[in-house]
Amino acid sequence: MIRTIDTTEFPRLIEIWESAVLATHDFLKPADFEYYKENLPTYFSFVQLWGYEYEGKLVGFMGIASTSLEMLFIDAAVRGKGIGKALIQYGIEKQNITEVEVNEQNQQAVGFYNHLGFEIVSRSEVDGQGKPYPVLQLHLVQ
Repeated sequence: MIRTIDTTEFPRLIEIWESAVLATHDFLKPADFEYYKENLPTYFSFVQLWGYEYEGKLVGFMGIASTSLEMLFIDAAVRGKGIGKALIQYGIEKQNITEVEVNEQNQQAVGFYNHLGFEIVSRSEVDGQGKPYPVLQLHLVQ
């Protein structure tokens, strides 16, 4: 079930984020991991949040700003069950997502977005916070 997120659920979103990032972002320096975790609630205020419930528990979420997917995180315990795909499809069909940025070093995510119809259109040497993690900009191929 895909639904909107309430602010009271932010602690669960942070748990999901931490689980997902530990499973997929092994390139992050520990200090940067802590920086992003600490600032995550601030990022939530800039996006529309949608969550995915699986077996009665919130296990994944995405954040959308305009037509851009700004974040997508799935609890590591349920990766590979189609939850990310379901959220993306919902975002494309119902929220008009046409673009996403992804860490270049997260090759699983790059492949995931390519598989769902996104293609790389540009690259930045640093992420949105100016940290040395190259970011790829992808657009949905129609």
